[in-house]
Amino acid sequence: MKHRVVVTGMGVVTSLGSDIPAFWNNLLAGKSGISRIEAFDTSDYTTKIAAEIKNFNPEQFGLDKKISRKMDRFVQFGAAASLMALQDSGLKLGENADPERVGVIVGSGIGGLGTWEEQHTILMEKGPRRVSPFFIPMMIANMASGQVSMLTGAKGPNTTAVTACATGTHSIGDSFKMIQRGDADAMICGGAEATIRPIGLAGFCSMRAMSTRNDEPEKASRPFDIDRDGFVMGEGSGVLILESLEHAQKRGAHIYAEVIGYGMSGDAYDMVEPDPDGAARSMARAIKDAGIAPEEIEYINAHGTSTPVGDKSETMAIKTTFGGHAYKLAVSSTKSMTGHLLGAAGGIESVILALSLQNGEIPPTINLDNQDPELDLDYVPNKARKAGIRTALSNSFGFGGHNATIIMRKYEA
Repeated sequence: MKHRVVVTGMGVVTSLGSDIPAFWNNLLAGKSGISRIEAFDTSDYTTKIAAEIKNFNPEQFGLDKKISRKMDRFVQFGAAASLMALQDSGLKLGENADPERVGVIVGSGIGGLGTWEEQHTILMEKGPRRVSPFFIPMMIANMASGQVSMLTGAKGPNTTAVTACATGTHSIGDSFKMIQRGDADAMICGGAEATIRPIGLAGFCSMRAMSTRNDEPEKASRPFDIDRDGFVMGEGSGVLILESLEHAQKRGAHIYAEVIGYGMSGDAYDMVEPDPDGAARSMARAIKDAGIAPEEIEYINAHGTSTPVGDKSETMAIKTTFGGHAYKLAVSSTKSMTGHLLGAAGGIESVILALSLQNGEIPPTINLDNQDPELDLDYVPNKARKAGIRTALSNSFGFGGHNATIIMRKYEA
């Protein structure tokens, strides 16, 4: 027996808002969360912009000050979004849910980069005896899952996906499968990332992967536009509460959407350059897993990073997967507003997918002023669109050739 799996709670920490209503309203309004970096001096960097979360205070999300001080920023983001999602869902471990049947997968593509950077500086300047005893447990990528389980009491399946920019979607897809096969009643799942740090920015600048449109930060992320010149880094977290339908119905939970398919693949091609065949296989496997026809997909929340190669590759993959139906699909990249949250991107974009299905609205691809003539699909340019969509798909592709696709459907009892 395969259990039906539904979304019953959501939490977000983003530069566009750190609650669901504000985040969703800003997306529909086409607002950009990208600005000049304020966390450190960017004078010597070619890129000086990011989707940075300003004035983040973990205590505002219910995190104890002493506990949060032992967390890297990415863990603070993941914990904040997880607590928000739990509250939204009404899931109360020990009351309406068995703690041993609730698990956690909150992944991170890079982990505690800020902690690593800070402690390395201490090592170089003051010697090994001054390195914090909390360095390792703060830095390791699995600690978002670990801390969320400790904060919530979730004692079910607990693991971590680390697949670069596919992390969040793999976390949600793997959680979906655990519930579907009966290993858990509910999962707290998504991604968290905090890499807007001097070393992180320097690395991506050296790759020449990011936009250098520093004078117009809000217009820098422009997926599918002829003038796109690279991605814009973001930070934050997106977390879903997934539940078996039976468990959600038993406690009278609000249901946002139903998860029906999950696919993944490997490119076996290049460290950073995507292979459209790999992305196409991921989508095809998700469609097969969902047991639907390709023509049933009405909306794709694209990986759409605003890189010259990436956007072209994803468009080719969509055409390979859907054939003529590709031209009937709505495709949008919300990274045009949120920036690219790396390992947290799939978590944020799965939240967007569920909200799009529930509300019958598709967020736009902003800054799409001059569509690349080679990219000829319907990318929902610049304005949100009302559309009574029933089935939708989200893509995430990561360095190393990791591809992940999740499919959701409008919930029907």
